[in-house]
Amino acid sequence: MKVVNHRLESESVVHLQTPNCDQRPDGEDISLLVIHNITLPPGEFGGTFVQDFFMNQLDYEAHPFFKEIQSLKVSSHLFIRREGELIQFSGFDQRAWHAGLSSFGHRTNCNDFSIGIELEGTDDHPYTDQQYEVLKQVTLCLQKAYPRITKDRIVGHQDIAPGRKTDPGPSFDWDRYLNGINA
Repeated sequence: MKVVNHRLESESVVHLQTPNCDQRPDGEDISLLVIHNITLPPGEFGGTFVQDFFMNQLDYEAHPFFKEIQSLKVSSHLFIRREGELIQFSGFDQRAWHAGLSSFGHRTNCNDFSIGIELEGTDDHPYTDQQYEVLKQVTLCLQKAYPRITKDRIVGHQDIAPGRKTDPGPSFDWDRYLNGINA
């Protein structure tokens, strides 16, 4: 796996193009990695609802919860499903809409300079071995392509939006994930 033209290249990566992204203010400023979690409906794994949501193709009649998110336009760069399937929704040179109101260090609007990775999961349900393995591989690949993403610039959504977000939550094993990640 490697990054070519701001996209992951590997036979195992599914490439889609979300409309929920735009141009970064400075395409060379990629320096933060944000880990998230998502399930749709909340707490339910599988299906295509997350993919449909990021592509603005979600059937809002399919579940009562979907009415609550109908007005949202969000995405991430990558989505790692429970079994390790990897979907890329936008190029890394694009600003995916994953962080919302956020700050890291002295900077706000983390979408401007970050890459967002969504894990299919919840704050309180353990992530799978396959997800940790794919996440590690992807992280090392991203660090090679974007060397400003150092270990201390890998955060959870809760770190950049405290009080507003809680993901990836206490079920995410940071030590397991960061073991072997480049400093």
